[in-house]
Amino acid sequence: MPRALLLTGDAAEELDTMYPYYRVQEGGWDVDVSSRTMRDVQLVIHEFDPNSDAYVEKDGRKLPVDVPWADVDVERYDALIIPGGRAPEWIRTDADVRRITEHFFARNLPIALVCHGAQVPAVYGLLKGRKTACFPPITGDMENAGATVIDAPDVVDGNLVSCRGWPDMPQFGRAMMEVFSKSVNPASA
Repeated sequence: MPRALLLTGDAAEELDTMYPYYRVQEGGWDVDVSSRTMRDVQLVIHEFDPNSDAYVEKDGRKLPVDVPWADVDVERYDALIIPGGRAPEWIRTDADVRRITEHFFARNLPIALVCHGAQVPAVYGLLKGRKTACFPPITGDMENAGATVIDAPDVVDGNLVSCRGWPDMPQFGRAMMEVFSKSVNPASA
């Protein structure tokens, strides 16, 4: 059975995290959640409020962790998922997160980026020359990292699939599973 690694931390957006987590399982994949420690990750819910210039944040569910970043054996996994929320801005500073992310890019394995998740590979220079979607306010960051930002719910660039955030989940989920499935079933490509 193919296995995906979901790389995250506290303040990951709940829908950005849980939708792909369940979607890959629905598609016949195992998925391991990886964070800094084995402590459950505190997810958050981002809502848009007409009385606020930015989204507002509330505590969401807790997500159990299967493996800490330092213990991830990258050879065990066939795909990588990096959800959005605020987690990407701080997890990208960890050396093991870099090691893990670079492994998937170097081997052209499937990578799913949701919303702010694009911040992780961008900071390592891995999006240079690539097409990606992202949460619109970080478009300039992605462009400064050398990416071409496409304003669409499901952007596929080879092994890379991305979206702007949780409202894109229906289109993104289908595209993600197509990219993931092709990697383990090349005949279906």
